Amino acid sequence: MDIIAPNSALDAIARRAETLDTIAAVLPIDRRDKLAQILTDQDVETLRHLVNEGMGDNTLRALTSDLGYLEAWALAATGGPLTWPAPEALLLKFVAHHLWDPARRETDPEHGMPTDVEQALRTGGFLRTSGPHAPDTVRRRLANWSTLTKWRGLDGAFASPALKSAIRLAVRAVPRTRRRKSAKAVTGDILARLLATCSGDGLRDIRDRAILMVAFASGGRRRSEVAGLRKEQLTVESPVKAEDGSPLPSVSIHLGRTKNSGASQDEVVYLTGPPVEALNAWLTAAKIDSGSVFRAIDRWGHVSRRALDPKAINDIVKQRVKMAGLEVGEFSAHGLRSGYLTEAANRGIPLPEAMEQSRHRSVQQASSYYNSATRQSGRAARLL
Repeated sequence: MDIIAPNSALDAIARRAETLDTIAAVLPIDRRDKLAQILTDQDVETLRHLVNEGMGDNTLRALTSDLGYLEAWALAATGGPLTWPAPEALLLKFVAHHLWDPARRETDPEHGMPTDVEQALRTGGFLRTSGPHAPDTVRRRLANWSTLTKWRGLDGAFASPALKSAIRLAVRAVPRTRRRKSAKAVTGDILARLLATCSGDGLRDIRDRAILMVAFASGGRRRSEVAGLRKEQLTVESPVKAEDGSPLPSVSIHLGRTKNSGASQDEVVYLTGPPVEALNAWLTAAKIDSGSVFRAIDRWGHVSRRALDPKAINDIVKQRVKMAGLEVGEFSAHGLRSGYLTEAANRGIPLPEAMEQSRHRSVQQASSYYNSATRQSGRAARLL
């Protein structure tokens, strides 16, 4: 079942799409038109209100993505849009459709998400993976569903004992091993191999080299932060003296509110030396003096005015991994984040100093990015 709007709704879809364009900076670019079909007028108005209220970009992007998925799932599973507030039965249906046992599915085709619902979500571009969802993904979507319900001035059944019990039992029945977002860290030696694949003078090489170096050197920035970087966030700083006394170019990046920052805190990180040179080379080659820093390049070599989608950052990393002769499945854009901290440890940089650049708030969270292989060969494992 495709999720297609009737002709009578085309004007409403066009109106919603125009409204979504006014908050385009915080929406998934490649799904904006699809979201205009799925979301209701009230959904869009709620999102615009939250933008005006100054909600963090990443938080709002996650809310928008989850709301789009929930609306698409409700349409496919019930034949109608989400009801506000959602009844307990609908919440339990959501859990049953997303947390199920693959082994049971082999003997019972009716177990889990129905085939027609799955196909509708997959056709609409809302479902890309196969198998049950990760428990954390289900919990996040339910939490965002609850948040959106409260913003409408309504109460839901999200705290019901039946819902909590259903999630707990489903997770217990099918234990999952928590996997790293990137199986291996992109440490300095791996980064060097990736950079070697983009040493040419073409626009794509210049852009990808800047992306890799900026993302890594700025503390292992998240792909959403790299994709959303704007020229206005960059400030040229006084040169920094190298060990031989020569001046190194320096730039500060004002990240604004991030996943870990406070409501009014402007996070700032710094770039020095080669990453700045790579960034300036891209800005000059692409003739970018304002707006989005990292943009798409079409087949004719034209630079788009739109920012890259966060997923494109991951695609670029994987493409360079493949070109470097490495195993694509072992690396992702998040490997730049874990790789930065791992490389800092390898070079003897104290964790608190590295965290100042990565902007982690929790020592436990930051240290979790250190790979087991690094810890195995480290001094901490060889005290005796």
